[in-house]
Amino acid sequence: MLFILSPAKSLDYETDAGTLPYTIPQFLPQSTELIDILRTKSPQDISQLMELSDNLSTLNVARYQAWSQRFTKRNSKQAVLAFNGDVYGGLDARTLDRNDLRWAQKHLRILSGLYGVLRPMDRMQPYRLEMGTALVNAKGDNLYKFWGTRISEYLNGELARAKAPIVINLASQEYFRSVDRKALKAPIVECVFEQFHNGEYKVISFSAKRARGLMARFAVTNRITSPKKLEAFDLEGYAFDKAASARDRLVFRQSGGAPPYGGSE
Repeated sequence: MLFILSPAKSLDYETDAGTLPYTIPQFLPQSTELIDILRTKSPQDISQLMELSDNLSTLNVARYQAWSQRFTKRNSKQAVLAFNGDVYGGLDARTLDRNDLRWAQKHLRILSGLYGVLRPMDRMQPYRLEMGTALVNAKGDNLYKFWGTRISEYLNGELARAKAPIVINLASQEYFRSVDRKALKAPIVECVFEQFHNGEYKVISFSAKRARGLMARFAVTNRITSPKKLEAFDLEGYAFDKAASARDRLVFRQSGGAPPYGGSE
């Protein structure tokens, strides 16, 4: 069984990763191809393409120029520690022990516009390239066309060795769209996180992002290997709602209003 997460826009390259083990991303030829395209763009081009401020555009143009096929402790960091948004606040990988991280390496995957799919301990250089970016490339006019069936084929290869070939989707719609469902040879189970707000249960974006990370942490620390066992998820007041759920859609609801934090990407 594989758990699928989205990446985050916010990154942390200041906190040292210590002596944790690492691996290297598996789609480096494709990442290099995208970097070569991005290196032709000016800060103004990136600003328009990604709707970024001038400062962020300039920062990311510098990142593309500095990107290297050599991944070192100085220029990169394990993905699960480098990403720093709401999802990764919920996952809180810095407090997982080495056995937890070893399990996560086998069962957790992170989708990426630049890297395709990352394992938690894959070293990653800083970048900004959302999956929904309309970046013209040799395969078409966006990243979905660029990645095509590659991501699904990779997941199929990973699942071929799994006792339970199931994909648990904890990613956003933007990112999970990069998984070609027709090419994927495994059932998909969606996890939905809702809060009671203004008289009804609904998905509140930043809270749902954190909850996806919490679910990933619950799976890692409890070594979850079947969708049925996910029903026991109860972190931060969430509870499984059987009546609102279906076999391929597990709904978890948290009573009360939104938490006091504002969230981040």
